[in-house]
Amino acid sequence: MDMIERHSLRFAGLTIEHDRRVLEPRPWTELQSRWAAELLEDAPDGPLLELCSGAGHIGLAAASLSGRPIVCVDLDPVACYFTRLNADGADLGHRVEVREGSLETSLADDEVFALAIADPPWVVTTEVTRFPDDPILAIDGGPGGLDVAHACVRACQGHLEPGGSLLLQLGDDDQVDQVAATAAEAGWQEQGRRHAGAGIGTSGGVVVRLLHP
Repeated sequence: MDMIERHSLRFAGLTIEHDRRVLEPRPWTELQSRWAAELLEDAPDGPLLELCSGAGHIGLAAASLSGRPIVCVDLDPVACYFTRLNADGADLGHRVEVREGSLETSLADDEVFALAIADPPWVVTTEVTRFPDDPILAIDGGPGGLDVAHACVRACQGHLEPGGSLLLQLGDDDQVDQVAATAAEAGWQEQGRRHAGAGIGTSGGVVVRLLHP
């Protein structure tokens, strides 16, 4: 893994390393980390959960800001490598568990978390060529763009404490409307949105808070 040029940046006070095989951390996503830390001030005891962790920057920042342990899940072994590397670099390795695997198989039936964070891919499959610098696995959200986002909601079902929340990052309000409507059928309640930038194809997106049923 040392033969590919590596880069680093500062994110919420942490130094985050990455290379071209993972999605380059976007500075605006610090919004998601800080919102998580804010909610955790009054959340039940317990660890954080991060799905689609990528280089780990969002979850690690939330863990650092809140003082909570965290479980980070990603399908990509390279993403898991960088999450571990960045956790150790931030002196957080003792309270970070990284799991390489699918959303459907990475959580035990009895595991419960205080809050979940997810930054799933949300680009429509036919549009991924518009972003040649981004790894396809990290941005391809399926034919409608929202396959992984819906899977993140399903994965969290039954794994959050009463009153726990999922903070889900998407491209724009239209995507949030679609995911929130489907989640509502399973009992989730939308509890607000925070915006950064102008959405798909630009420098920002939307984070929605979904309250666990």
